[in-house]
Amino acid sequence: MKGIKRVVFIFIPYLILTGSAIAQQTDSIDIAFDDTLGIESNFDANLDSVANLWYVGESVDTIEAVTEIDDMVTELSDEILINRINIIPSIIPLSYNTIVRRYIEMYSGKRAELVCNMLGLAEYYFPIFDQILDYYGLPNELKYLSVIESALNPRAYSRARAVGIWQFMYGTGKIYGLTINSYVDERLDPLKSTHAAARFLRDLHQRYDDWILAIAAYNCGPGNVNRAIRRSGGKTNYWDLYFYLPRETRGYVPAFIAATYIMNYSEAHNLLPKSMDLSLQNDTIMITDMLHLEQVSKVLDLPVKQLRDMNPQYRADIIPGSVSNPFPLRLPESYTLKFIDYQDSIFAYNDSVYFNRDKLLTSPTRYSKTTYYHKPPGDNMSKLYYTVKSGDNLGYISEWYHVRISDLRYWNNIRRNLIRSGQRLVIYVPKNKASRYGKINSMTFAEKQKMIGKDVTSAAQTASVSRIPTNLDFKNYVYYTVREGDTLWDIAKKYPGISDEDIKRLNNISDVSKIKPGQKLKIKPKS
Repeated sequence: MKGIKRVVFIFIPYLILTGSAIAQQTDSIDIAFDDTLGIESNFDANLDSVANLWYVGESVDTIEAVTEIDDMVTELSDEILINRINIIPSIIPLSYNTIVRRYIEMYSGKRAELVCNMLGLAEYYFPIFDQILDYYGLPNELKYLSVIESALNPRAYSRARAVGIWQFMYGTGKIYGLTINSYVDERLDPLKSTHAAARFLRDLHQRYDDWILAIAAYNCGPGNVNRAIRRSGGKTNYWDLYFYLPRETRGYVPAFIAATYIMNYSEAHNLLPKSMDLSLQNDTIMITDMLHLEQVSKVLDLPVKQLRDMNPQYRADIIPGSVSNPFPLRLPESYTLKFIDYQDSIFAYNDSVYFNRDKLLTSPTRYSKTTYYHKPPGDNMSKLYYTVKSGDNLGYISEWYHVRISDLRYWNNIRRNLIRSGQRLVIYVPKNKASRYGKINSMTFAEKQKMIGKDVTSAAQTASVSRIPTNLDFKNYVYYTVREGDTLWDIAKKYPGISDEDIKRLNNISDVSKIKPGQKLKIKPKS
């Protein structure tokens, strides 16, 4: 086989040995070593693709050339590398052997400049990963898996069609709650996919009670690890299972250990992070209507490539938001208030070009209730005005006038169902019923509800059901209704001064994975 040669492979299962003890307490095993491990080629490809990211290309800092770097690495003794690895604070056992050394040489040698790009990305992504891993009570050093999975490239694709920073396959991504459709692939969302990866790793550790086996199973799947255990006669030490595992997984754990080393000792190898224009200070706005990234780009004067890199989960540059299922848009923090100020202009910018509704009006000529079609008012229709009162919403108004909500929005150029008290709405009704509907504007809320066969009590209950459960003391608390994909950490971010632990304690939640869409959570006492 190409690339096969004979080497002496030194195993040290747990790094508790000093340099002087190595010769006395380790075994030398003569093995066949594949010089072209698949994990290395994947990593090389990911590093190359990282260089194509917008914020990497826009980086202005240059990397000073490191002279004779291969010689510097070669001169480092095993004892020095072992001692350095041994003092890394890690719950996960970090072993050392010839393959680990080889990956260290690759990271700090021939791929040094691109690793500097990756170090720059780590300054943005690692604080996010740290917070999420802490949320699930997982070891902090698991973040280094992202280095060998994708080289911190949110758009990484493997030959096996694993996707994103954490390289989720389609099935595993769906199991862990990631939305994957023609518009959205949350495997590409660094935040959502990290939550999913943390839950997956937590489940794997619960299965094996061993972090190294959990890491191996993350790469090749629990089935391959289980088969390796069976073929080895029931052994559960990774290095005992080494030759029973798929070839790429044999390199995966050593690559993880080497990545952990290089991210902790990059400066010792003259590897400095390249400054990235990735907007470390950013904010999220929830989008509740269809929006194209180019609309945001043109109005806010932001490079569309930057928006794509900050929102890589949108496969066609379209955010398919709706009131019932909003999606996030991440922006540099300095642009969030500008977005709010110009949001009407943003949504209206070339709207007919990006979302051509006329395409829906082709034959057949019979339209369903869900078709985006508004019949223009005819000669038999009268134009009335209604002034919005406190507590009104489009649902109420459509019932009182017997018109569709979509027509109300169309007639009044309303987006995202937002109306305000005092706003004057145009409404078209049949001419023969204009005098009846004309009285509605001067009626009380109770009179309007009675007109359509509802009393104020039942209406109030209907209005509150989406916000506050009626069987709780809602007068004293602010509530939140859980949406698909929410975590307590996501919810807490919406309320300044509130942590996920506060929400857990207030709602007697012991298992954060058990919250469900539609569930009402207490957030904080009302002030």
